Amino acid sequence: MDAMRLIEASRRALERSQEPADIVVEVWQAQAIAQAIGARLAVAGPPELRGEALGLSELGGRGCGVLDPPSLGVEGIRAARLSEVGDVPAVLHGLDLLLGEVGIALVAVAMGADEEGAYWQCVEAIDAADESRDRVLEMMRRLEAREQGLPEPDSAAGSS
Repeated sequence: MDAMRLIEASRRALERSQEPADIVVEVWQAQAIAQAIGARLAVAGPPELRGEALGLSELGGRGCGVLDPPSLGVEGIRAARLSEVGDVPAVLHGLDLLLGEVGIALVAVAMGADEEGAYWQCVEAIDAADESRDRVLEMMRRLEAREQGLPEPDSAAGSS
């Protein structure tokens, strides 16, 4: 399945999720998609994106790692179905939207958490989603600079 279809499927599933446990599963799915897209771009994406893409893959993995892994089986993990990235700028834009929605959903879950451990788990996941989104935004800036024929943005100034 191409990346845009996976992103859209995750956005719809996150939107439909009402219970905190379901939201956390969808957040995990979104971070796994970010990890898979980052890994794919790090290996076969535009050269100017590869460093940021590797960072995205690592952060997506961290985002998955701070949450309790859902018992979905390989067939239930959307990211395992990634077959191609396709239109890189469109995929990055879609991933930016998804990660923003993930952050908002996690804030709601954290606010309703009964246990301190669950609260801090959400805070860590919010941080990972925010950092993943920063990497996506940096890759979008690099692509835009390339299209406009501008020098590559300074990675020290634009990424975290």
